[in-house]
Amino acid sequence: MRQSSSARLTAFVALSFVLVGSASARTDKHETLATVDASAIRTVLDRYRIGWLANDADAVRSTFTKDAVLIPHHGVAPVVGMAAIHEFWWPASPKTTIGRFVQIVDEIGGDGALAYVRGRSEVAWSVEDQGKIQHWHNGGNFMAILRKQADGRWLMSHLIWDDPPNQLEQ
Repeated sequence: MRQSSSARLTAFVALSFVLVGSASARTDKHETLATVDASAIRTVLDRYRIGWLANDADAVRSTFTKDAVLIPHHGVAPVVGMAAIHEFWWPASPKTTIGRFVQIVDEIGGDGALAYVRGRSEVAWSVEDQGKIQHWHNGGNFMAILRKQADGRWLMSHLIWDDPPNQLEQ
């Protein structure tokens, strides 16, 4: 049985409405990151960097969620939660001081609740152990995932970085 032109047109129009409706529903669910949020995320990264340069562990920790995860370089096991992060980055000894920390952000993206940042960083630090001081430096790529909190603040929930083996300065 052949459909009439009118029936085919009606079916086409109905199908078009279904397709347009489903496409617009998908678009609404995947909003883009607002400019104000991208700016707030850059501020979090800057607070993180400045906290390291000031040797202020509290300032650094304040840029992370309580359940944050670090995924370090060289296959080091993930570091999960603030207590583990504190022990990983601020062990009782030796004393480590960050002397230089540069971050270059190449990309920020996400939506109204979840965001990512990709870029490069360079870090130089000194380690003092039993009166002996060594100077180190390194650089590499990083990626951070941030979650928007109920109060509107953005905090890092995951941080991953890669870099070549640390280089001792002569």
